Amino acid sequence: MTSTPSRTLSAGIERWPIAGSFTISRGAKTEAVVVVAEIRQGSLTGRGECVPYPRYGETPDATLQAILAMQEPLTIGMDRGALQARMQAGAARNALDCALSDLEAKLAGERIWTLLGRPAPKPCTTAYTISLAAPEAMAEATAKAAHRALLKIKLGGDGDADRIRAVRLAAPRSELIVDANEAWAEDNLAANFKACADAGVTLIEQPLPAGKDEALSRIKRPVAVCADESVHDRASLAGLRGRYDAVNIKLDKTGGLTEALAMADAARGLGFEIMIGCMVATSLSMAPAMLIAQAARFVDLDGPLLLARDRDNGLRYDGSLVDPPDAALWG
Repeated sequence: MTSTPSRTLSAGIERWPIAGSFTISRGAKTEAVVVVAEIRQGSLTGRGECVPYPRYGETPDATLQAILAMQEPLTIGMDRGALQARMQAGAARNALDCALSDLEAKLAGERIWTLLGRPAPKPCTTAYTISLAAPEAMAEATAKAAHRALLKIKLGGDGDADRIRAVRLAAPRSELIVDANEAWAEDNLAANFKACADAGVTLIEQPLPAGKDEALSRIKRPVAVCADESVHDRASLAGLRGRYDAVNIKLDKTGGLTEALAMADAARGLGFEIMIGCMVATSLSMAPAMLIAQAARFVDLDGPLLLARDRDNGLRYDGSLVDPPDAALWG
């Protein structure tokens, strides 16, 4: 019997300053707080990054402890498959799943997409996010980004119709998607849908609170609607039919690339369009998501563009065009 090669686990909390601030309907922040897991075997180290999200009751400290609690299972040979059964979906599992994927690729001397039997990722166009603010301020920020092909507009409830109109005037040629982050209500849904349709918006993300989105099955949807907070992993897909046209897959919600790939396949099988999304984080968070981006109708992997600086060997962005990761970064 051969013994399992020794693996050691380390993890830490990192803080990356945001260029300015990032504002959505639930508040503003000036830094991205991420947790990085590293799994070392011999001279090789696999890395994964996650973003704990208070919306789901996650904190950096609790996420860090959940990751470090997996030292013994990793020592005795826990792989990605066993990880799915041992941990629930969420940020901590995402960091470990991506670190295991990275290590697997390094040990094999192959890119991870080859090992997974997936096509090699190609450059893709990402959305660029405009933070929530007054219509005039959003129009000013949009005008500076109007050269970008795809803009994602953060909305927040009262006054959103004015924000939508102001943004469209500032970027007449850009494709627009909007993200309400659960801030709309049933009584303003029709008016906000009309404002989006009039402005030529392509997609509306999560207009109503998760668990309170029944109205979406009763109202005519003139613009495609995408689930974000209402969808997490494959188990949550079936209940979305009739309410949503697309699903936003984020690795911090699915608990890693392993579930995200399976979820994307299942979602397409149910007729949903795919959006690949992100939290504000470094390129280490974006890199695994590039595998999902290849079959996504909408790509939103602009996290590093919102930071004051990115980590070494980060993804290459040429405007809104983002290249696949180099092996020095991940995978």
